[in-house]
Amino acid sequence: MDVLTCIKRVPDTGAKIVLTDDQQSVDTSNLGFTMSPHEECVIEEAIQQVEEHGGSVTVLTLGPEEAAEQVRTGLAMDADEGVLLETDGAEWRPRATAGAIVEAAREPSGDGVEFDLLLFGNESANAANYQVGVRVAEELGLPCVTGIKTLDVDDGTAVASREITGGEEVYEVDLPAVVTVKEGINAPRYASMRAKMKARRAELDHREPEQESGPGTVEKVRLEAPEQDDSDAEILGEGAEAVPEIVRVLTEEVEVL
Repeated sequence: MDVLTCIKRVPDTGAKIVLTDDQQSVDTSNLGFTMSPHEECVIEEAIQQVEEHGGSVTVLTLGPEEAAEQVRTGLAMDADEGVLLETDGAEWRPRATAGAIVEAAREPSGDGVEFDLLLFGNESANAANYQVGVRVAEELGLPCVTGIKTLDVDDGTAVASREITGGEEVYEVDLPAVVTVKEGINAPRYASMRAKMKARRAELDHREPEQESGPGTVEKVRLEAPEQDDSDAEILGEGAEAVPEIVRVLTEEVEVL
């Protein structure tokens, strides 16, 4: 079974976001980067499935040359191949991103899909558009299940479940299929130092996709950073004695809303 895992290079979770003066992009000069937490689970899930059923895991990302670091992280976790769809660093909208992934996932003949299973994070940590996996499935004509917390594959069929209020929904789809997973489906492994060093020397498949601007193209006007609250935390009390004060504060907040 061949599995394609799609990840995204994003600023470190919890980092303070500073915008450029023209409000068109994030100032990355002092930012660290990683992949979305959901996507760490994507790679782990793919590796576990291949360990059980055989096959290979390919890690793919679309982004600037620096995004090779996140692909190599996937290789260090024990993925087999890495693909970088290299861009100039500008943010691609979900439609264009999905289009580039679709072209990378097709068989060389263009008649079918090169992979049995395509795994995505449920949403990226920075944009949280929830769109790319669904758009890829639509363009490839594949079944798609989103928000998954468990996944079992057997004899060409995937059984995926997601949590709902008071229970879970279970879906059975034929492969090839697209599945978007949520953090918590597994515990991602930590790569050893030896694996990281090996991944640094690994040769990646570099491609340069073309960004298509289809109908309904969105034009970005500006970005706005969320307000930062640097005030000190106020301790309302300890134990049961703090309850009246907590109730008062919550009541005031509700009245404001």
